Amino acid sequence: MQKAKILVVDDDPDLVRAMRLRLRANNYDVATASDGYGAIASAQKERPALIILDLGLPVGDGFVVLERLQNSDTLSGVPVIVLSARDPQSNEERALKAGASAFFQKPADNDELMNAIRVSLSPGPRQPAAWPS
Repeated sequence: MQKAKILVVDDDPDLVRAMRLRLRANNYDVATASDGYGAIASAQKERPALIILDLGLPVGDGFVVLERLQNSDTLSGVPVIVLSARDPQSNEERALKAGASAFFQKPADNDELMNAIRVSLSPGPRQPAAWPS
């Protein structure tokens, strides 16, 4: 059985390293990008099953990335989980309306994040969800 590939997009190398370890321990393949431009290029190249996206990115913030993903014929169906340190009161609703399948405030609870990943990757219709932070 082929492992699902997850693209982690964040400019914090420590968070990316920790996410890579956690995701690999849960039997996922991992690709990474550190800015908005790299996120789109990596998504097109890697064709991930899911994207974990920070909003505060250099070279095009997370909202720009969400918009470009939603406008792409090949990437618009890829679920995106936003993992951000930005204020959830002003960004959570905007992220979900922009196409994110879930929003988590950093630091996210590992079990809740892994559950959101499993739900987002499961077959069937999905509705955006705000997970407890």
